[in-house]
Amino acid sequence: MQRFKRAGSAMTAGALLTLAVCGLPASGAATAVSAQGANIGFAAAAREEASAPKRCRTDALSAHLGRQDPGAGNVYAPLVLTNTSARTCWVYGFVGLVMFDGNGDALRTRVRRESVRPQRVVLKPNASAHARLHWVMVETGAEKRCPTSARLMIIPPDEVAHLEIPFTARPCDDGRIDVRPLAPGARP
Repeated sequence: MQRFKRAGSAMTAGALLTLAVCGLPASGAATAVSAQGANIGFAAAAREEASAPKRCRTDALSAHLGRQDPGAGNVYAPLVLTNTSARTCWVYGFVGLVMFDGNGDALRTRVRRESVRPQRVVLKPNASAHARLHWVMVETGAEKRCPTSARLMIIPPDEVAHLEIPFTARPCDDGRIDVRPLAPGARP
């Protein structure tokens, strides 16, 4: 390790960097002790940051649709994401959705985010979060029929990789699905 001389005391390059970051003068034996203490503090903070949960990646999640609750042309269902990894992770925000028909062709999917404030949801292994989905099964405007989906692509928040699940539904209003941000648990 390279040592530097300043004002009669020897200091390592790491100690000088620590002092520079903290805005402390680099002189005297007391300063060297302070730098050593600061290094210990930085090391503890780095260990804590390394052990803190990270964002859930798509490959750490599984998805399924909970029980659909239809009534008066409206359907509500929880979309459940479960942490399948061995580590605790977190999710925050809204999922992305794309419907596909039985031939594998993408259907128009208009995802509307409801005005609900997102919250960070920490998922221990095997824990779940859900997003409440809502769609209408009654033709609107000039619609003559609403296309039937067969599968649903789910893009977890801040991810580009996706999950797919079976999804037999007929969202009308040009494929509109209202979605709430992810919340703790498997049910609304």
